[in-house]
Amino acid sequence: MTTTTTTLPVLRSPLQRTIRLGLGRVRYEVRGYFRQGDSVFFTFLFPVVFLTIFSVAFSNFDFGKDAAGHAVSAARYYLPGMLAAGLLLTGTQNMAVEIAGERSDGTLKRLGGSPLPVFSYFIGKMGEVLVSALLQAALLLVVARLAFQVPLPAVASTWVTFGWVFLLGAATCAVLGVALSVLPRTGKSATAVVIPITLVLQFISGVYLQFSQLPVWLQNVAAVFPLKWLAQGMRSVFLPSGFSAIEQGGTWDLAGVALVTSIWLVVGLVLCRVTFRWIRRDS
Repeated sequence: MTTTTTTLPVLRSPLQRTIRLGLGRVRYEVRGYFRQGDSVFFTFLFPVVFLTIFSVAFSNFDFGKDAAGHAVSAARYYLPGMLAAGLLLTGTQNMAVEIAGERSDGTLKRLGGSPLPVFSYFIGKMGEVLVSALLQAALLLVVARLAFQVPLPAVASTWVTFGWVFLLGAATCAVLGVALSVLPRTGKSATAVVIPITLVLQFISGVYLQFSQLPVWLQNVAAVFPLKWLAQGMRSVFLPSGFSAIEQGGTWDLAGVALVTSIWLVVGLVLCRVTFRWIRRDS
């Protein structure tokens, strides 16, 4: 007498399937991103190029001294701003332009008619932002350290601060990019609509210009948006502690960094939920 054993298929819950499909799209999205030369230059390499330009052009400027009396180089001064700008470019700018293009060329319409859950699509996009932002930050740190001898933090708690500011900033910039993608009416107009917004934010948020030298009213406007706080959080990691005195409130105010950025993360998530469509309503 023989016994036949039947192997039943492993059933996956809808959530497991959604996550599995989303993680599968991360590789697809990342490969697609790095195959676009213009996007790679204007979002991924742009902060590295500007860090190099500023480090050379302003090498003789006096940016102050650290606690040991050593001069703070231009590369060290601009590194935090470039890290913050990188999050804005790879997250908000790239996501907005990319998704607007996919909506315009019919990619989103085809995905909307497929079994792919919308949450899986977003996992793929968020994964793209996280991977590209991590690689970009690593490249910036390597260039700053090896090419310009920028001292990196030696205290573990400082790297913890860098970690949560980076991750919170990446998530916030990504969801705001998805929300912003609804503004361009066509893929061709996406860069004309999105880039001016991100460029203005960079100039008023202490990325290219010393924040304390801006008019007070402009500082207050910048303080409404997350980029100013991300740049401030990054400065707390890479600049001497004495530089906190020239911040808007005279301190690094990391609690404010967390609060304002988290508020924008929630706002971005709500806007994504309300505005995202596979096709435009007026199509």
